[in-house]
Amino acid sequence: MKPWLLFVFAFPLAAAELPDIQSVPADLVVPALSDENPAPGKRVRLGLDVLYLPTDWQKDMKWPVIVELAGNGGYTNKYGDVSTGLPEGSNLGFGLSGGRGFIWLCVPYLNAKGDQVAIKWWGDAPAYDPQPTLKHLRESVTSICRDFGGDPKKLVLAGFSRGAIACGYLGLHDDETSKLWCGFFAYSHFDGVKKWPYPGSDRESALTRLQRLADRPAFICGEGSNAQETEAYLRPLLPKADLTFLSTGFRNHNDAWTLRPSAARDQARKWLHRVVK
Repeated sequence: MKPWLLFVFAFPLAAAELPDIQSVPADLVVPALSDENPAPGKRVRLGLDVLYLPTDWQKDMKWPVIVELAGNGGYTNKYGDVSTGLPEGSNLGFGLSGGRGFIWLCVPYLNAKGDQVAIKWWGDAPAYDPQPTLKHLRESVTSICRDFGGDPKKLVLAGFSRGAIACGYLGLHDDETSKLWCGFFAYSHFDGVKKWPYPGSDRESALTRLQRLADRPAFICGEGSNAQETEAYLRPLLPKADLTFLSTGFRNHNDAWTLRPSAARDQARKWLHRVVK
């Protein structure tokens, strides 16, 4: 049995004791980004967004959509993990879908003026106004459903690190934004577990947002014991919620784990297909 099959189901180990993602060869490669027109199997720039249409995409059909938010930029660690903070640096949607069956849309965070990509958090310090980002997020989802057959009933919001926090902070920020999603995939961190530099990161504010989750499913995973720490926070608050908690089985703070075979990826894919079925 492969080592990573054991780690996912065993008692979570400290991150340093887990295998590195580089120890498992990737079986997926994210397509190169281009400025071409959208087409099946192509990953292209679409304004500030990055759009991937699955290899089996056809017109006049409805497609589930993974809408992805990236981690903070300027991040590196001792394991060689890097986060650029840009939408083109994201991997979750491609890893979870394998490039088929799902439209994958990577949406940026915007500065306070709404005219530039925010590499860290959203808006500008110290206010960190989320409204330009929220407006762009809603408009991007609307256009993908209108122009490329995205199914408005099958929109999954996914995010890594900052993006995982944003699944709650942005995805559940208000009723207009919250109603878009059929499920949430948060990798490494979650809204309300700890305080961050922006206003409203405290647990009381996060609980208000969490009430908008209602009965929708959320898959919450992380390296090491990250997901278990989130579970300890969320379970008492939402004892009846449809929540899945899982360690990736790797030590890395890096969404490229989804580009490699693992028991965690298998379980994440099963969850994803259940959510959009």
